[in-house]
This record gives sequence, C-alpha cells and structure tokens, in this order.
Amino acid sequence: MVYDIIKLYYLKEYSFLLFGVILLKLSSFAYLAKYGVKTVLGMQKTPILGTVILTDKCNLHCKHCSVNNLTAVVHPYRQIINEMKQLYIMGVRILFFCGGETFMWQSEGKTLRDLVIEAKQMGFLIVNTVTNGTFPIDLPEADLILLSLDGDKPRHNAIRGDTYDKIIQNVNNATYDNICFYMAINKINKSAVKSVCALAKKMKNVRAVSFNFHTPYPDTKELALTKMEKAKCCKDILEMMKKGAPVFNLKSAFPYLINNSFPTPCKQCVVMENGKLSVCGRCIHEKGLCEKCGYFFVAEYTLLFGGNIKMIAEMLMTYLKYI
Repeated sequence: MVYDIIKLYYLKEYSFLLFGVILLKLSSFAYLAKYGVKTVLGMQKTPILGTVILTDKCNLHCKHCSVNNLTAVVHPYRQIINEMKQLYIMGVRILFFCGGETFMWQSEGKTLRDLVIEAKQMGFLIVNTVTNGTFPIDLPEADLILLSLDGDKPRHNAIRGDTYDKIIQNVNNATYDNICFYMAINKINKSAVKSVCALAKKMKNVRAVSFNFHTPYPDTKELALTKMEKAKCCKDILEMMKKGAPVFNLKSAFPYLINNSFPTPCKQCVVMENGKLSVCGRCIHEKGLCEKCGYFFVAEYTLLFGGNIKMIAEMLMTYLKYI
C-alpha cells in the first residue's frame, strides 16, 4: 500500500515535469515557426541562430581542423556575456557555444555551465555546445551537446589522435542523455558513417548523430570528398535512418549537399568571435569556400527559410523528436 502511494506520487511528479517540458517545446516551436513564416514571406531579415566562439584553444590538433590554437586566447567572461546580449538583441534565439574546446573555457571563476545557464536566463530558446568529448560531460542544462566522433576507433584516432576510448568512457559516464554525435565526413572516415549511426542508436546517453561534409580550407583540401563519395555517404545515412538510427539531419537536403547546389551564405546564421560578427560562419572570409560548403545545417536552413515545403515538414518532425 505504502509502495503504491509512493509510486503514484512520483508518477504524478514526473507527469507534471513532462508536461512542463512539452509546453516549453511548444512555446519554442511557436516562436521559431512564426520566425520561419515571416522569413519565407520576406518580412524577417534578422538571424535566428548564433554561435559564440569562446576560445580557439584546444587540447587536440585534428587533421581536418584549420581553426585550432591560432591564438589560444580564452575570451573573458564579460566579453562573452556582452556578445550573447548583442546576439539576443539581434533576434537570435538558438545559441551555440564553440571553440577550440569549449570545456577548456574558464574566466573569472565561470565555466561553460555558467554560460549555458545564463543564456537560458537571458531568453535563448535552445542552447547547444560543441565539444571534442575528451573532458567529463556534466552539462544537463544544455539542450544538445554536439560531441565530435569521427568514425570507428581506427578512423577517429587517425584524425583526432588516441582519444576514442576516453570519449566513449566520458559518454557512458555523462550525467544526462543530451549528447549528439557530430561527425565531419572526409576522405579518411567516409566508410565509417554506418558505424557511427549504429553506435548512436546503441548508447543510452546519445540522443542522435549529426553529419557534415568536410569543408576544404586551403590547408586541408586533400580531405574533401568527391560528388560520388558524398552520394555514397548520403546513401549510407539514408539506409541507417531506415533501420532506426537517430539521425539529426534532413534527408531532403541530401541532393543539394551532394551537388553543392544550396544557396550560401546562410543569412539566418551568424558567428561572433572576439567582437567580430560574421554572417553564416568563420569560413565566409576564405575566398571561394562558400561554394564548397559541407555544413549540413547551412543547406537545411537556407532551403528551409527559402520556403522548401518538404524541408519545412521534415524540420518540424526532427526538431520535436531530438531537441
């Protein structure tokens, strides 16, 4: 009898919590849907997604990365907060924290967790962070932690050094199930797409997996995929999606990504680094790189806000499922 009462109490509490989460999702969705409609109709010109670069300092030197440890400067807390406020005033409601390695950021006794909490209090609807996964993962306040896993163990380690086992251990020990694997597909790991999909489906703390194609900066252009290789990767992703793999990408964008036929830059996205605001991403300043863009989200957002009906329907389903 006592056990049944306790069980009923916790079931009631859980129901209220779940209802609160659903209401929060719906309120966020309503805001984003309104923004989308106004953008499609040409009434909205402001960005919705913003990224703050906390530092370019990183403990790794990955083969495909062109932006790590260029200055190794850790941007101060007050500056980061001011940049967040500036993005919010501009209309940004989806916020990403990026590096370098975000979990290395510390300033004035503040850590990444403090920034995520303050971003939520500031009014951002979705707050995500990107990490290489080599530090303990205790960040339940983030909506998604995009964790770089670049293939199975041999291929990942070929790109990122001997880090695979440590990352898997950190994922298993994570305090919340808000992790999304984040794989940049290149010449080295192109045959490991299915492996990462299968692992994302298997691990309890992993909610999904998201892909990008390698964007070829001048010093990493040898890692770029051919059109045929991109098509094969998309075929593998689609096959795994049909098998129930939790892929946080929109399949309607695949043909555009294979052919690099989506509009660039994405004017709905901005990046803030050390007080400098860039439309779409840091790579916009590299001549000719936009035409070779491999970022799936850029294709998805430009097509979505261009009024692509299939993209809009697919985005609704994906957003409600994984965020």
